[in-house]
Amino acid sequence: MSLPDVLVLGATGYTGRLAVRYLTQNHRDASAFTVTLGARSKSRLDALAAELKLGSDVRRLVVDVTSPEQVEAAVAGRAVVLNAVGPFWIWGTPVVEACVNQGVHYVDLTGETPWIKKIITRFHYTAAKTGAIIVPSCGFDSVPADLTTYLSSKVLRNMAGGPVDITSSVSAYLLRGGFSGGSIATGITEIEQVPANEKNMSKQDWSLSPVVGLPSPKPRLVYSLTHPDTGKSLVGSFFFMLPANRAIVQRSWGLFEEAARDDPTHTRYGPSFTYDELFVTSGSMSALFMTLGMAVTASLMLLSPVRWFLKNFVLPKAGQGPSESMLKKGRMEVTNVTTAVASSLSRPVQAKTVMIGNEDPGYALAAVMVSEAALALALDKDTLPALAQCGGVLTPATALGDVLVERLEASGRIKFESTTVSARGPEGKKTV
Repeated sequence: MSLPDVLVLGATGYTGRLAVRYLTQNHRDASAFTVTLGARSKSRLDALAAELKLGSDVRRLVVDVTSPEQVEAAVAGRAVVLNAVGPFWIWGTPVVEACVNQGVHYVDLTGETPWIKKIITRFHYTAAKTGAIIVPSCGFDSVPADLTTYLSSKVLRNMAGGPVDITSSVSAYLLRGGFSGGSIATGITEIEQVPANEKNMSKQDWSLSPVVGLPSPKPRLVYSLTHPDTGKSLVGSFFFMLPANRAIVQRSWGLFEEAARDDPTHTRYGPSFTYDELFVTSGSMSALFMTLGMAVTASLMLLSPVRWFLKNFVLPKAGQGPSESMLKKGRMEVTNVTTAVASSLSRPVQAKTVMIGNEDPGYALAAVMVSEAALALALDKDTLPALAQCGGVLTPATALGDVLVERLEASGRIKFESTTVSARGPEGKKTV
């Protein structure tokens, strides 16, 4: 019997190369799966194979994602497709469609909410019929947001001994890292190519959720988050990834709420749930200037001459990104504080989950996240959450849950720690 095969599409792109390197260079489960590299250029595939000293067991496949026939043929027989070909609004839909048609699982790195909304509408029902588990946003968008919220809710349920009603969940991002040309191209694509009506629908609160919840907190100039166990506060600005991350976390909430209607014991966050984020800065003034700077930048990006100048003279080209030394200097520390009430408790309780990685979060760690998500689908399907067993267009928390947490911990590159706190102080600490 052949081993499950992971097809990496966009293998020669910047983040695709990082994922290939992670999967093929002494991975702890290397004997349990095979890898196929997919890209448009045979010469670039050959160059990548030579650079990484890949053996003949790592297959190379020339595939043009603009050709549905080539994509269908490439996807056939794979256990999972890891798609690193963006912008996904332009290139992603035929890949998802091929996976859905053939019951092949799928993960990607997208943070494009309009595109995710489109594939939910088109493919969620059919994917459930074919058994395909489709999980967008398995990189830095939006694994940290989704998993830290999930873990905080989990320890609160354990503390309460039953269901809790989360009233707020807030994640603070302390980051050091660079950016790639592909990420900028994605932002420009949304401005230039996504129809206004679809863009506007995707910006609505709860746009990806099957259930509508309470209104989200309003944007602010300066944000703060208090550590419940120490009383110390983090101060920060608006975080530009909030819209994409919030949409994924809200979809997790909605899928959990739907499942709990049929099974009251199912994981859920409760009807009062809201989610927010901040980007940690050194103080209130720097947070204020950061928020204002992002607002000005976003406004300037709406001007076509500005986009033309940036694309041609300033921004890195697609396929380019931080140097190897810069990747190693990166760091990610995401602190999530979630507050809940429960009928079994006399007062509100809080949980803090911290997710830490000591490499560039958007690229080196994103490659780890999406690769381990792919392997969770390829190797651990029988132990995935109940929602994954049903198939459909899901999220990291609903499809992968504890399995992905454990895989990321086992990678040695990312760690999690969750603490529950009552009015008397820390109740218990758990390294997940």
